[in-house]
Amino acid sequence: QLWGPRSELRRFQDGAITEAVLWEGKSMYQKRLVPKQIITHLLQLHAEIPESSVRFVGALVDDVVKMGREVPSTGEEESLVVVQSYDDLSRKLWKLEGLPLSITAVQGAHPALRYTQVFPPEPLKLDHSFFDRDKISRSLVPKDVKPCPQYITPITVICHMEGSGKWPHDRLAIRHIRAAFHISLAELLKKDHNYTCRPCPTHLDVWKNGLAFRIQVAYHREPQVLRERVTAEGLLVVRDNEEAQALEMATIHKPLLTSMLHGLQQQHPCFGAVCRLAKRWLAAQLFSDEITEDAADLLVASLFLQPAPFTAPGSPQVGFLRFLHLLSSFDWRNNPLVVNLNNQLTAADYIEIKNDFMASRDSLPVMFLATPKDKKLSLWTRRAPSIQMLQRVMMVAAESLKVLECQLMDGSQMQDVRVVMRPPLEAYDVLIHLNPNQVPLLGQAVDPPAVTFNRGVVPNGAPQSGGPLPVIDYNPVTLYLMELREAFGDLALFFCDPYGGTVISVLWKPKTFVSAPFKTSQITARTVEVTGEEVKTIPNFGAILEDFRVLGKGLVKSVEAKTEKWAF
Repeated sequence: QLWGPRSELRRFQDGAITEAVLWEGKSMYQKRLVPKQIITHLLQLHAEIPESSVRFVGALVDDVVKMGREVPSTGEEESLVVVQSYDDLSRKLWKLEGLPLSITAVQGAHPALRYTQVFPPEPLKLDHSFFDRDKISRSLVPKDVKPCPQYITPITVICHMEGSGKWPHDRLAIRHIRAAFHISLAELLKKDHNYTCRPCPTHLDVWKNGLAFRIQVAYHREPQVLRERVTAEGLLVVRDNEEAQALEMATIHKPLLTSMLHGLQQQHPCFGAVCRLAKRWLAAQLFSDEITEDAADLLVASLFLQPAPFTAPGSPQVGFLRFLHLLSSFDWRNNPLVVNLNNQLTAADYIEIKNDFMASRDSLPVMFLATPKDKKLSLWTRRAPSIQMLQRVMMVAAESLKVLECQLMDGSQMQDVRVVMRPPLEAYDVLIHLNPNQVPLLGQAVDPPAVTFNRGVVPNGAPQSGGPLPVIDYNPVTLYLMELREAFGDLALFFCDPYGGTVISVLWKPKTFVSAPFKTSQITARTVEVTGEEVKTIPNFGAILEDFRVLGKGLVKSVEAKTEKWAF
């Protein structure tokens, strides 16, 4: 009587025969909409209220990370494909024979391998006619006259080799040995499994089932070797440096974090989707350089590990709302955010973290994240955000939360939740507009255009492991941003949405408008001003804007200067 014609007699695997109601849902995204199916069915059956009169707000926000052409999804199924392909590659690496040293560990170090990549990489079949073929490297190279090809994400895998007395103690020699291992791995993977590989001094790219894996060989003592230096007097000095820190982060900390967060995803199936929503919001609001992917994942992890006074989020939308609340309301000045991964921290550890934090507060990052393996330094937020950017993040998060809650509570009309993903561009001094056909991730934009250009991919084609290798990790927008920051980082801040953003927003630093004493070493992008006997330099904004165009030739469509905002 309750379910009407939807109820049917079914036989189950244990032999039981009973009445059951089956609801459709191929992906996790569709399964989260089962309550909507139930509600609309019951209202139609018993109250004759049509589906068009029902507004279901339980998964409204999910749409901003929706992918999948045939079956709509929010990335769970795509992430699983990546993880399965990685597991297969890992097994094959373990079984390789003929290496001078044995492999001691294979670890994933990429967000896609912990289900938190905003748009997980999808297996691709490439249209070879779209590319030029480089005969020397046997690679598929982009053509100048075609749109930028599909962006191919390198999925990072760290491969630890066993220790041996034969490892050298010189940093350059270690790099040469590592490069030799990359060549050996490439030869063995080609011989045993016919994978297309490209060895480089720093990594090995492997094309497997339409996915690109970037294997990095690691030697556990290399960070220590990088910290050691022999003085002119012959003394051995150990001093920390950025190169050693970066290597430790890449080969030790990131793989460990990926492993721990992968375990959290197994306990809480919606963890990955909450991370994807949180990072999509950060990227859309131009904050992804301030709060990195790893830091964002840890912020979301804290919602599941310390959910009090609530229970852990049970849907992506609820988790996202709590993420915004955490960002906007947490007292970052006076408290560390403790993320108790694997429940390894005791009550005594909490007290120790808090005491150390208060004792060294002024020298610590403004956003302090403590984990079981990182109680004192907050490695994930050491460089960013700055105090000014954190204040802006908190303000925008509070406003986004308010707007979303109003939309979800107002059932009178259809709402556009994407409004919280559209940044206010009026606050910026210069806007660099990009050619959409050279933005490879255009289809991932908050408001994707109807036409996203052919990018050299065969739709619904079966991915392959052999054949020529495409250019991996090629994104003109990212490369252009790096050049801008390198050339003008002392004068301005540059912001862009990495997921299909077609505008780079520029904010002049306050000191940019201050005239400086003349120095030949600081004449770049400045013009000389002589007043009496005093010679000073001031920024040459016309030349700087022209440099923006020249650096981005072919990528930049126009440069819009909002001179009325400039504070001379």
